[in-house]
Amino acid sequence: MISKKVLFVLTNTERLGDSGHHTGAYLSEITHPYDELCRAGFEIDMASPKGGKVPLDGVKMDDPLNATWMNDEDFLEKIEHTLLPANVSAQDYAAILFVGGHGAMFDLPECVPLQQITAQIFENEGVVASVCHGAAGLVNVRLSTGDYLLKGHEMSAFTNEEEEAVGMEKVVPFLLETKLQERGAQFSSAPKFTAHVVKSGRLVSGQNPASAAEVGQALVEVLDFISEGRTVPEKNWCEWGHP
Repeated sequence: MISKKVLFVLTNTERLGDSGHHTGAYLSEITHPYDELCRAGFEIDMASPKGGKVPLDGVKMDDPLNATWMNDEDFLEKIEHTLLPANVSAQDYAAILFVGGHGAMFDLPECVPLQQITAQIFENEGVVASVCHGAAGLVNVRLSTGDYLLKGHEMSAFTNEEEEAVGMEKVVPFLLETKLQERGAQFSSAPKFTAHVVKSGRLVSGQNPASAAEVGQALVEVLDFISEGRTVPEKNWCEWGHP
């Protein structure tokens, strides 16, 4: 039986390097896919490299889903008490989703335990997903073959153009689009700040915050596809059931 649990991964980083700028997990990149998955009947846990309470960024309460979930006790409990990777069992999860926010660029790439959990979920026929800067958590994930998980997959994330547009290209430790290409990914993007989601085998990725809800929808779609016993193509495909 396919697990109905999904693990969200959030950053613990509160300040952007030496810049002093506040950062954290970008709220709508949590609430929008969270809402999609909850409505589809999935149970969600949250983890972070250090565990415990995570900082939030983009806390815009005029966003109806932000307002709804920030008033939900269970949701707040998960944000304030994220799991340590050491307390996470990969076999419990059908999927893992890396949430963005610029802070993700600083701690997620270096968290080896989360890399191991991600590889285990993927090699257990699970789904790996990311939104925006959350893809930074995937850049150092290697499979048991030694290959980078991203190698040969089409994917999206916050683009170099978007990073320059927000004036953060010299603050982040690396440019995400460039790093993903270095890891063998086939980078796909839309015009800056517009929604764009890519489904490549069991890898789902979204370009920016505008893509968050669609990432949740795509993740539900892939998980439903798998639960029906259908074979997911290894790499790129355009239409479900038509590799």
